[in-house]
Amino acid sequence: MANIALLIAGGTGARMHQDIPKQFLSVNDKPVIVYTIEAFQKHPEIDAIYVACLNGWQDILQAYVKQFNATKVKKIVKGGQNGQDSIRNGVYAIAEDFEKDDLILVHDAIRPMVSEDIISDNITVCRKYGNAITVIPCMEAMLKSEDECQSEESILRNSLFRAQTPQTISVRDAVALHREAIERGITNSVATCTLLLELGKKVYFAKGSELNIKITTTDDITIFKALLSMQKSVWMK
Repeated sequence: MANIALLIAGGTGARMHQDIPKQFLSVNDKPVIVYTIEAFQKHPEIDAIYVACLNGWQDILQAYVKQFNATKVKKIVKGGQNGQDSIRNGVYAIAEDFEKDDLILVHDAIRPMVSEDIISDNITVCRKYGNAITVIPCMEAMLKSEDECQSEESILRNSLFRAQTPQTISVRDAVALHREAIERGITNSVATCTLLLELGKKVYFAKGSELNIKITTTDDITIFKALLSMQKSVWMK
């Protein structure tokens, strides 16, 4: 059975306040998205990579794929109006080329530090339980606010987990999930895990990492550069 990475690169990067979408920002002379592609390219269990790309940037991405010899990238599809649209476009493209029991690892293109262990655990958990959601425990005190200015309530952190990506599901289940969402008028679910939950499904945890950062602000770029400079890190071996 095949394992296919689906990288979601459809965002415009508005929170970064840059002219270039954050997935295409260059760090140490390499675009962020290329680091992410290379993480899956190097993994022995990943058979193919599909990318749902921001419209107008497909040719640029294709040029990077050639430049960095990303041979596992099989198809670049058009991103959608939001994350759910982009994931659906990628899922449907993969379903045309792969079997129903093959796995799709949906991953943010702006999480370039995803490790081999995280990818492997997603595959293992999904094969066992039917899906896999990368998570890390919540370590901070959590406060609930209605106006983003004040709080009168805290939430027990022991019961909270922060979702990351990859989020893994079979081709069969992914197609069924997105078709059901359309039928039920669900159009803006932010991730595979939220869509599963909105449709009454149970999700299963795979191990994540604090190092599996999502680049959304300029501060995250600074952290990313620092992580890259750590020569003893696992992902640099």
